[in-house]
Amino acid sequence: MTRKEVVVAVTVATVTAVAAAVLLGRWMQRKERRRKQTQRILRKFARECATPVSKLWEMADAFVADMTASLSAETCGSLNMLVSFAGSLPSGNEKGVHYGVNLRDKELLLLRGTLGGNEEPISDVQKQDISIPDHVLNNAFKELCDYISLELVKFLGKNPSEETEEVKNLGFTLTRFVEHIGHAGSISAIQRKSLAYDDTVLKEYLNEMNESLERHGLKIRMNTALVDDTIGELAGGRYYHKDTVAAVTLGMGTNAAYIEQPQEISNWKSTIPEPQEIVISTEWGDFRSCHLPVTEIDASLDVESLNPGSRVFEKMVSGGYLGEIVRRVLLRMSEESALFGDRLPPKLSIPYILWSPDMAAMHQDISEDRDIVNKKLKDVFGIMDSTLAAREVVVEVCDVVAERAARVAGAGIVGMIKKLGRLEKKMSIVIVEGGLYDHYRVFRNYLHSSVWEMLGDELSDHVVIEHSHGGSGAGALFLAASGGKDNQDSQS
Repeated sequence: MTRKEVVVAVTVATVTAVAAAVLLGRWMQRKERRRKQTQRILRKFARECATPVSKLWEMADAFVADMTASLSAETCGSLNMLVSFAGSLPSGNEKGVHYGVNLRDKELLLLRGTLGGNEEPISDVQKQDISIPDHVLNNAFKELCDYISLELVKFLGKNPSEETEEVKNLGFTLTRFVEHIGHAGSISAIQRKSLAYDDTVLKEYLNEMNESLERHGLKIRMNTALVDDTIGELAGGRYYHKDTVAAVTLGMGTNAAYIEQPQEISNWKSTIPEPQEIVISTEWGDFRSCHLPVTEIDASLDVESLNPGSRVFEKMVSGGYLGEIVRRVLLRMSEESALFGDRLPPKLSIPYILWSPDMAAMHQDISEDRDIVNKKLKDVFGIMDSTLAAREVVVEVCDVVAERAARVAGAGIVGMIKKLGRLEKKMSIVIVEGGLYDHYRVFRNYLHSSVWEMLGDELSDHVVIEHSHGGSGAGALFLAASGGKDNQDSQS
């Protein structure tokens, strides 16, 4: 090689190296700009979701005011609080075999269990999940009653017990689902009608169910009204401890129920005699307040939902929406800062593709490389080549969404106890049930810590949060037991 050729080669190599360095520098600068933009989006979202103790108390106080207004005949609040005709709650002395039906969207849960009295744990619990055919759901309630009765006959055949002449009691609860995952022909119409707590409607349902049970030769009778499953949880808690005053469902849907004094209810219009204690379904999913930490993401979710402007609290707290909030934040990051690369993952644009169990799995991934996050991104969104940095961001987004949901729910719990005037005076037990509380450890920890932070060392011992007894749907068994007690009392 001549000297000239050497000079040319060196020059070319130098130019190439310089060009590569320039390209690398630009790539690094672009990467850093994207990283900063991702962090800006995350920080802004986290600020809007922030729930310091002062804000939690603002929400709790607003909740108390709304509860009070909703019970008044003169004013009204955002809450559509419903008086339950579930009868008296268990005393802890109930005994015997009881049956339960829990209706949840397009599924039916049949239960049988034995209570031993003296607050002994429920035993010998048998359960069976059954899918309800569409043609049954699309027909009248009478058809559903006959279907339930027929399934009970099969259930008893698979789970035989000693034959007695005694008529067993049946409790009937409804588990509500959020509107966006409801189905045509689902139980939503039944819920809207039955949970309106109209005396005539309740008696109609009761009579139709009992006539169906009798037609199918079953020695089982329903003695209580159809009620929200949250009220069943409250009944279960009351069986074990007389200081149980409220229950909360934190699953795909959410609700809260509590025990109110009759003198607090000025809009009692029932032909049923006023009991000493009245169970109220707060319908807290409807709660609205300027103190709720609503973000731009929440606003866009609400506008595009099937029920814009309603169920604001539910859209912030329930498992039916948490995954969707996370998806929307990740979509914005992907569009504005290429979180998952230059090409927008198509599945990231599909609404409600991310469910709360997948969100919980990613959030609670403690592996060094976030292997579970990586797998969920592949399985759910088709994102095959995420970076570790992107996976860390996903975990942070999940944390912000879960923490806000749990702390907002905690503020609602404290609000209920404050409404009852028990914060400084008496022990109050709150029963909590649902997938978010049962299986989402971080969510559960955030819920407990929010209540503790609000009440401090001095008062936090007065509010005890306990898991529901007997598992999902078991509240129907406790209602059956207490309903049977009322029936026996009236006969005597």
